[in-house]
Amino acid sequence: MIIWLTGLSGSGKSTLATGLSHALREQGIKPLQIDGDSLREALCKDLGFSPEDRSENIRRAGAMALLAARSGIVSICSLISPLRRDRDQIRALCEKQGITFLEVYISAPLDTCERRDPKGLYKRARAGEISDFTGINAPYEPPLHPELLIRTDRISIQESLQLLKTIVERLHF
Repeated sequence: MIIWLTGLSGSGKSTLATGLSHALREQGIKPLQIDGDSLREALCKDLGFSPEDRSENIRRAGAMALLAARSGIVSICSLISPLRRDRDQIRALCEKQGITFLEVYISAPLDTCERRDPKGLYKRARAGEISDFTGINAPYEPPLHPELLIRTDRISIQESLQLLKTIVERLHF
């Protein structure tokens, strides 16, 4: 199973991925957590933020998650993954291999994400220090039909995590 959390920076993807990872560990399941920031520090440090590099970053994350899933390891991927086609390619590979792909849209309005701005990225993007920043001057294409939509601007982290745990348990167990 691959659980793919997508949304703007600051929407809550990493927080929910970490919470789900802890919940699964409590049940004796050791998931692989693939976070966009961690991925860029290691496996994808050679990539920039051009559209081609962003797609390659997502392709590598998906390939890693697929390798794990084929070995029976649940992968929790939390990446902005701004383009639908990149996410859809991973979904198609999963379907072809009989692996469950759970797309979870972690949704929060841009102004909410900018207020949260845990890494100061929006401030830097608005100041012109970061070009092609998703949501500011680079596109984000929300999923059209995610298996789960979580509006983190409307419900708490605990409620969001409960929704996520419920669908994962229903699909995985």
